[in-house]
Amino acid sequence: MSAEEMLQIFNRSINDYHVKDQVDQNENNPYEIGSLEYLLYRKNWIDTVQWHLEDIIREPSIAPDKALEIKRRIDKSNQNRTDLVEEVDEQILASYRNVIPKEGARVNTESPGWAIDRLSILALKIYHMAIEAERDNIETYLQQKNQNKLAILNIQKEDLSLAIDQLMEDLANGERLVKVYRQMKMYNDPELNPVLYKKK
Repeated sequence: MSAEEMLQIFNRSINDYHVKDQVDQNENNPYEIGSLEYLLYRKNWIDTVQWHLEDIIREPSIAPDKALEIKRRIDKSNQNRTDLVEEVDEQILASYRNVIPKEGARVNTESPGWAIDRLSILALKIYHMAIEAERDNIETYLQQKNQNKLAILNIQKEDLSLAIDQLMEDLANGERLVKVYRQMKMYNDPELNPVLYKKK
């Protein structure tokens, strides 16, 4: 799957979310369960909901108990996001399991899943920056500033898309190696977070 095809899935998820634009709405994933498309749509849906939770929690007058509730929801969302990136990696790398790496093949610094994670977030940035760049109820200099930011984000999208496509091509040709290391986040684990396991 090309980066452009991934972006189409991410944009579909973003547009579907913004029909109602509510953080508590149900995800209606249109793809076959277990497919890479399904995982990518779900991944971006989580990113999109979290984007809006991050906006809500920054409301200056938010009640402390509400802020704590949202903070814990964001923490859970981050864990779900990490789990999905690892699922994406497992599925992508499984498709290259029969490729014999060439002698001198280089190790990549990040897995395909984490590069795709950045592409998902970038799609969200572009969607929201485009809205800001089109606002007509702000001063001209600010609108121009937002348009400049949008232009930079679109350049980043092109560069990141190319890098992802090149990574996939190099993996298929045995030119590059990827090792997937589980995130092993300690603060979410009741066996590894001292604040949690000391209470047992």
